[in-house]
Amino acid sequence: MTATTHPEFNDKTEALEVAKAFAEGVHGKTVLVTGVNPKGIGFATCQAFASQSPAHLILASRTLSKTQETIDTLKAQYPDVDYRPLILNLSSQKSVREAAAEFLSWSDVPTLDIVVNNAAVMNIPELTLSEDGIEIQFATNHVGHFLFTSLVMPKIIKAAERNPKGLTRVINVTSLSPTMGVFRWSDIHYQKKNKDLPEEERPPFDIHRAWGEVDPEENSYLPLEGYNQGKIGNVLFSVALNNKLYEKYGILSMAVHPGMIPTELSREAAPRTWDAIKRMAESSRFSYRTQGAGASTSLTAALDPKLAMPESRDGKENYGVYLMDCQISDKALPGSVSSEKAERLWKLSEELVKEKFDW
Repeated sequence: MTATTHPEFNDKTEALEVAKAFAEGVHGKTVLVTGVNPKGIGFATCQAFASQSPAHLILASRTLSKTQETIDTLKAQYPDVDYRPLILNLSSQKSVREAAAEFLSWSDVPTLDIVVNNAAVMNIPELTLSEDGIEIQFATNHVGHFLFTSLVMPKIIKAAERNPKGLTRVINVTSLSPTMGVFRWSDIHYQKKNKDLPEEERPPFDIHRAWGEVDPEENSYLPLEGYNQGKIGNVLFSVALNNKLYEKYGILSMAVHPGMIPTELSREAAPRTWDAIKRMAESSRFSYRTQGAGASTSLTAALDPKLAMPESRDGKENYGVYLMDCQISDKALPGSVSSEKAERLWKLSEELVKEKFDW
């Protein structure tokens, strides 16, 4: 049965506390975190891992200066850790392949025990395509992580050969999207108006109005909808990884909602979106938490030994794949945790990166 060791952990728990509780899961391990902006939860995630003496801590991000700033800050606190920067632009498949090839070439880092796919972009105001022709939020938040994780899988598998079953992990940082959004299977390139989508694929229009959209039915692209696609994809990616890798190799994957944190994630959002976010905060529809509290669920998912292969429970698939507030959550919609949908997304992702993966 999948469960957590510390039911008292919650939305106020700090990542440093979680790391200390599971220190043995970090000592001597190789950990990779994507998205390590000093002002984001990636920094707090790295800080928590660094506090418990990993052998190698790999910081993968698209901006070397910000990555180095994070490393310099961490070195001042925890000087004995081997920090490695890795340039990774998740919106570019070329950059992803180059980053994966560089990491695989590091002969002194033969294994990869824990991956935290944390990087993201959000609320891009207008439909924007990546250089590979994919909506930029989906390209960055899901497709880039799918490709990078798949390419570095040989070192993850090597780690799993020496670790107890279930303690080699891939953690995908998602959001509340899996609890309210649906995947746009028939129109991933936003060519149809939302009102013309099949009913089961139409976005939750009331939620988009709350986020500042005036006529969401008449639009094709919505900033939050682009974000939702990738974040639902993060959960389905974890479901697929478990189905493909847990029994064979003992590799476990979970997706976590970090909560609302005042970071630079929505720095490109339109004024109408910022106004809506401000109104929601003022009306207490959500409350912000610290960077450390935002990273704590990632640490729990990465380290808690009681977490195990997701299971069917109360008629729901893959209970245990989605966590929030440092605990397992059953709030994800069925389509966000479906094994059938996970396999469908896997095949779509392979088509988008023009490569098949089988281990």
